[in-house]
Amino acid sequence: MDDAASHSVTTTPEASEPKTLLQSVRALVPHSFATHRNPGTGLKPEWFEATQVNLSATERRAATMGTRRSVKKAYQAAWLVKAVTCIDLTTLAGDDTAGRVQRLAAKARRPIRDDLVEALGLADTPPTVGAVCVYPTMVGPAVKALRGSTIPVASVATGFPAGLTPLPQRLAEIRYAVDQGAGEIDIVITRSHALLGEWQALYDEVAAMREACGAAHLKAILGTGDLKTLRNVYKASMVAMQAGADFIKTSTGKEDVNATLPVSLTMIRALRDYGDLTGEKVGFKPAGGLKTAKDALTWLILMKEELGHPWLQPDLFRIGASSMLADIERQIEHYVTGHYASASHHAMA
Repeated sequence: MDDAASHSVTTTPEASEPKTLLQSVRALVPHSFATHRNPGTGLKPEWFEATQVNLSATERRAATMGTRRSVKKAYQAAWLVKAVTCIDLTTLAGDDTAGRVQRLAAKARRPIRDDLVEALGLADTPPTVGAVCVYPTMVGPAVKALRGSTIPVASVATGFPAGLTPLPQRLAEIRYAVDQGAGEIDIVITRSHALLGEWQALYDEVAAMREACGAAHLKAILGTGDLKTLRNVYKASMVAMQAGADFIKTSTGKEDVNATLPVSLTMIRALRDYGDLTGEKVGFKPAGGLKTAKDALTWLILMKEELGHPWLQPDLFRIGASSMLADIERQIEHYVTGHYASASHHAMA
């Protein structure tokens, strides 16, 4: 990470329109859900202790994602449909009810209106979201509402969002969510371990959570807005992966600063370095503050340029979002009809 602008792969959208919109969309839409597990390693501080992150170079590289790269017309529609398949459709509110979760699950099954799906040529294989993400007590209703689909239920756990409850309680919360049917667990780390350089403690914590997950995939939320420096972000990313995290995730969405491009780039470089050292693929999930179709395209471009096509699939890339889906559907409707609908026309649930 000394030179954050190095090792980039520049990819520009095709210069001409595809023969058909269907070809363009189908080229990006096929996807599978998470199956591979990261076995982890022992704690290896030598992989990260001497790492330096060049802040100005990281910021310069990140800035190119939203300005020098773009996709238009049919290609944009294809990328937006791909983004839908990578969304963890989320409700994490204090007033969540089983009814709200049921409505969210219905939207997860049919995230894009039927007439738009037909216009895109996808009626035979309509897209669904990557997962539905809820609190542990809402896992049961979510599983029931999604029965018969291939959409997994993800649950936050471990004292979300602060993660400051005692470890035995945090592990029990994981087991509860898994028993309720969650196939993915979004855990939160103890940020003070990273701030104080307590890497063994962080490793042991995440490893215990990984064990408690059993067959469920573990997404490690780093709370990057609390970690203060990109160097801490890189180190915490590497330790979480060494401890067996299947995904690393930026934020809870509750911090003052959530997913940013420089933070995401730093975590992605850690992912790439871990892959080079182990041969393992680990997923990435930005969350918090991503609200628009443009945000979705920017992060997809980041994944494509830094990690390649495998990280455009939901088994290795997710976006934690809720309101973003409505804006994506609105942009797809504009592509199909040439007109923008009001935001209220695309209600979430």
